[in-house]
Amino acid sequence: MIAVITQKQQVKMAFDKIKVTNPIVEMDGDEMTRVIWKSIKDKLIFPFLDLDIKYFDLGLPNRDATDDRVTIESAEATLKYNVAIKCATITPDEGRVKEFNLKNMWKSPNGTIRNILNGTVFREPIICKNIPRLVSGWTKPICIGRHAFGDQYRATDTVIQGPGKLKLVFGKFPVSTDGLSNSLLFWVLEDAFSFTSVIIIYAVPDGQGEKKEFEVFKFKGAGGVALSMYNTDESIHAFAEASMNTAYLKKWPLYLSTKNTILKKYDGRFKDIFQEVYEMQWKSKFEAAGIWYEHRLIDDMVAYALKSEGGYVWACKNYDGDVQSDFLAQGFGSLGLMTSVLVCPDGKTIEAEAAHGTVTRHFRVHQKGGETSTNSIASIFAWSRGLAHRAKLDGNVRLSDFTAKLEASCIGAVESGNMTKDLALLIHGPRVSRGRYLNTEEFIDAVAEELKARLLVRAKL
Repeated sequence: MIAVITQKQQVKMAFDKIKVTNPIVEMDGDEMTRVIWKSIKDKLIFPFLDLDIKYFDLGLPNRDATDDRVTIESAEATLKYNVAIKCATITPDEGRVKEFNLKNMWKSPNGTIRNILNGTVFREPIICKNIPRLVSGWTKPICIGRHAFGDQYRATDTVIQGPGKLKLVFGKFPVSTDGLSNSLLFWVLEDAFSFTSVIIIYAVPDGQGEKKEFEVFKFKGAGGVALSMYNTDESIHAFAEASMNTAYLKKWPLYLSTKNTILKKYDGRFKDIFQEVYEMQWKSKFEAAGIWYEHRLIDDMVAYALKSEGGYVWACKNYDGDVQSDFLAQGFGSLGLMTSVLVCPDGKTIEAEAAHGTVTRHFRVHQKGGETSTNSIASIFAWSRGLAHRAKLDGNVRLSDFTAKLEASCIGAVESGNMTKDLALLIHGPRVSRGRYLNTEEFIDAVAEELKARLLVRAKL
């Protein structure tokens, strides 16, 4: 006997909560993004999903209260559960230390998390047909992959006081307190007069061999500044794998940009490892898919990006990716229309987040009870991309369908004329009237209505 499901039952099934089998890690944040984060959960997530959340409050007051331990714990939980969804957070400066009466000027939570996860951040524009682009020639998306480990973001820098000779020394040194022999990499400044050595920068890779010493610079007069940074072959290999896997899945060409003409050893290592990984593991797959891998100098790549139509993956070193991802976001219309997903070397662990900050200016208005029109699309897409990956890992077809409809609902709302002020300004110019845009909550409500309608369409088929 075949059971017949009525339309009423189909409609009910459309709004039955979807069971998400395995947990996700939620990292709460700060200011206006924290406000919209709660609204997104209340209106777009919790009504539709039965979800086990491992919650970590990364709001600045709690990071301070826990001596930033909560940030480390959230990253460790991400490695355990494979999926994290993160709200935007404050990275404190001197002003924030005073404002929040902080114990310390805590490091960037994003930097801390990325260094623990050791992944690649992929950012890609969210394209709405009615949102004009500053770079009109970009007719296809550009996915930028930022190597989220090392370089300037794990560097040690110092101010040099007075004259002296700066050296870089690498070699095997005496046994450490844990009984293991270490090799040390550090800067030595030899005072020009007394010739006493001062260790300024200290790192601890393990290795064998004789001591190597490189003279960096002879400081004169008042001194200056010094910087030491590093990366690892293991991390660069993971960066190459993630970049090539992403390009292959998208069936887009892949470009790596460096400045290996200047940093012949440092950037040259990135170039060599990428080429090695490509030749050994990906070349035949790329050729079969009709795509390619190519290395370009960073300045040449920026020029190419501006005149291209898009449709490729751009792999960047850490600092280059930090800068160029914002350049791409503005070129495609807005930082509020950008996805951001960190992919770990294991290929199954990700952290999805909004690509923008905490929208402090809007939060000040909100604190005073004023009306705000804050774009929540990137935060919604953080949830959708994280949950889509959970669906992929778990083989959850209903959850996958839901995340696709959630993203389509955001785009559909904008393309039907329901948008926040920042997007309305792009279409209508600086004199946009209040009737042309929605406030913060109205926009999330509009997305919720779109989502319900899209879920019902399938139920009625």
